[in-house]
Amino acid sequence: MGIVIDRALLLGTVLVFLATPLTAQEHNRLTAAERAAGWQLLFDGNSLEGWRGYNSEFMPTGWSVENGMLTRTGPGGDIITEQQFGDFELYLEWLVGPGGNSGVLFRAVEGQEKVYHGAPEMQILDDAGHLDGRSPLTSAGSNYGLHGAPRGIVKSAGEWNSSRIVVVNNQVEHWLNGDKVVEYELGSADWLRRVANSKFAQWPEYGRASRGHIGIQDHGDRVSFRNLKVREIK
Repeated sequence: MGIVIDRALLLGTVLVFLATPLTAQEHNRLTAAERAAGWQLLFDGNSLEGWRGYNSEFMPTGWSVENGMLTRTGPGGDIITEQQFGDFELYLEWLVGPGGNSGVLFRAVEGQEKVYHGAPEMQILDDAGHLDGRSPLTSAGSNYGLHGAPRGIVKSAGEWNSSRIVVVNNQVEHWLNGDKVVEYELGSADWLRRVANSKFAQWPEYGRASRGHIGIQDHGDRVSFRNLKVREIK
């Protein structure tokens, strides 16, 4: 069953994302239509304001702003938004180099050793250059380790991809380059079975939070993000 959201808002979102491609100076900005629809920027292209390290009050040194991109440039650790979200729609664009690996997580709650010990993850990956790309369960766009994504949608290393995560009443959708690639329900019988048969079974709080931070994983590789924006769904 798909997520039911307001048709007018959905149409507005589609029109916004099908608009004329942005120039470099126009990234990390909201249009008047987006602001009216409740979107807010998570990254302004100039600073790291609104972000900090997971389990930390400070931003790790390995993350920086480069040419309007939020970029993992060196060792530092996972990062999270200062804000928390329950039901929401997240849009972002990402780029990895050959063999690059990262992830975007949601409803993250601090207190675990690693952000992925408690928060579901949409995989960010160069499928062609990384071993995880051999399995749909761990390829780009997947709900990492639990729900596989189809082949042939992610772009090559060095090219920009667009992703969306939509969460409404525990119904979750992952979108990659305009295609819905994963759909699941948090807390459902199917979800609990998959978690119980995965590495996540060792962390009892995995995927149980109803609200939390949006996180980005530091997996040791260079990765860049831009146009990170979110709207809460109420």
